[in-house]
Amino acid sequence: MTTPIKIDFVSDVSCPWCAVGLNALETALKNIGAEAAPALHFQPFELNPNMGPEGQDITEHIAQKYGATPEQQEQSRAMIRQRGADVGFDFAMGKRSRIYNTFDAHRLLHWAGMQGADLQRALKHALFTAYFTEGEDPSSHAVLQAAAVKAGLDAEGAAAVLASDRYAAEVRAAEQFYQGQGINSVPAVIINDRHLISGGQPAELFERALRQIMAGA
Repeated sequence: MTTPIKIDFVSDVSCPWCAVGLNALETALKNIGAEAAPALHFQPFELNPNMGPEGQDITEHIAQKYGATPEQQEQSRAMIRQRGADVGFDFAMGKRSRIYNTFDAHRLLHWAGMQGADLQRALKHALFTAYFTEGEDPSSHAVLQAAAVKAGLDAEGAAAVLASDRYAAEVRAAEQFYQGQGINSVPAVIINDRHLISGGQPAELFERALRQIMAGA
């Protein structure tokens, strides 16, 4: 018997724990296999909605926002690198020197979701790779369009979305909805509109939680 599962993955493309969490969630779903029929939707969350177009030095930004010293930041990066490696994701921390505005990335993801769930998922992975592995600027329209093409999306369609303000209202509405639901940190993984799994958890935890939810469905 196959159990349908709705999964809303609330996240930002500049959030390293979101990349870890997505890969861990996918590992859990792979382990569950045909027992589940997941419908995975990516929902927007901006860690830095007021970030200017020039971005900010990441060490400076984390010190200002969280009060973390350079030594604490390096310890955190080492932990993230290891957690990424555990789930098959490569964090090239030396290439990522700035934090950027991600609103246009969310608009593009919204459009990708209208083209198909698999395409949206492929774009999400391409954006994580562009920023965390290749050190590229996820606010750059050229970077976003290249990620769309890599994900199998239409280049001209992506360019048209980016050149406009299309889906801005939809993204803002979704952000406000999840904030209104009490989501103030990401990743936030919401199962069947009822169950919340917070943070970039290990695959084992995702699998255990999903199996428990499926058993009670």
